Amino acid sequence: MRRLHNFRKKRKAVQQKKAFFKGLLLEQQMQTSENNVEQTKLFDLKELEKATNHFSMDRILGQGGQGTVYKGMLEDGKIVAIKKSKIIDEAKLSQFINEVVILTQINHRNVVKLLGCCLETDLPLLVYEFIPNGTLSEFIHQRNMEFPFTWSMRLRIATEVAGALSYLHSGASFPIYHRDVKSTNILLDEKLRAKVADFGTSRTISLEQTHLTTLVYGTFGYLDPEYFQLSQFTDKSDVYSFGVILVELLTGQKVISATRTEEGKSLATYFKMTMKENSLFDILDGQVLKDAPKKEIIVVADLAQRCLHLSGRNRPTMKEVAKELEWIQVIDNKDSKGSQHDYVKLAYAQPEIADSWNNSTSSIELTFDSAATSFSLHQELSLL
Repeated sequence: MRRLHNFRKKRKAVQQKKAFFKGLLLEQQMQTSENNVEQTKLFDLKELEKATNHFSMDRILGQGGQGTVYKGMLEDGKIVAIKKSKIIDEAKLSQFINEVVILTQINHRNVVKLLGCCLETDLPLLVYEFIPNGTLSEFIHQRNMEFPFTWSMRLRIATEVAGALSYLHSGASFPIYHRDVKSTNILLDEKLRAKVADFGTSRTISLEQTHLTTLVYGTFGYLDPEYFQLSQFTDKSDVYSFGVILVELLTGQKVISATRTEEGKSLATYFKMTMKENSLFDILDGQVLKDAPKKEIIVVADLAQRCLHLSGRNRPTMKEVAKELEWIQVIDNKDSKGSQHDYVKLAYAQPEIADSWNNSTSSIELTFDSAATSFSLHQELSLL
């Protein structure tokens, strides 16, 4: 009888916990226009324990400030990634609820897909599609001579990430600010396609809102200086963080490095100093120098610099960034050298891009020698 009593007591506690968490999810979901939380699959704890060999150490895919991610195989053979939070507190619970609510509103090929969750633990578990090739940060900073990280791959990944962030800002039901854009939060699938991940601190806003006033949160090196000063996060704060990723892709360097000069420990600052000194090609990654047409490097570097403008209003939107990268990728695919006509079209034919170039901190003078069909860019770059 005692064993039966304990079993019933335990089952009741699990049911109450499920009802509590589901109630919180639905309460937050009512604030949005979508109703997808109710459709989120609920996984059984025993199934997830079996899938991960009871959350064995050898199943760990990665660890961060918010928790640990495990690789698991479900009973039907499907490989998944399961996020388990480290600490049980109100902030972690809020982040869990927030991530579920946001990811149930997103349907984009370059955003990691949430498959469901488990509500039987003290803090619920999140179950995602498994992305096999690690993070973009690992790809940039951990060399693999047998599988070089080519310029075309870098350009495509940058375009995919920009497209996903553009979707979040202007294509979703409500604008979504990611708030922690960094190369460790970009996963690469079996075809090395980018998947933006980790939406625990992301926020939806109303169409009328222009910013969020919050406690400063983010990762040093990617953090928008304007947000740090004013505690006001805007869509342009995500743009700044994306600009840092562009510089990582160009240079292959760490976002924070003690080996650089004191004033250049931050990669963003170091990059802008280098651009001001007109010595960009001295800091580029060797693979980029080997693969990329110089014209494309200069155009992408200028785009990165505009993303890193200290004033958010002078940065391009993610929609503009995505369009510009798409155009550069078209040129790269069409002809690895490109033509002067292509680059003039890139700079001036698209109104959004032309406007952002005109508002840039750098003025770009394009000169052509028609006889030699040569193309050069002279940059006068000012560091703010």
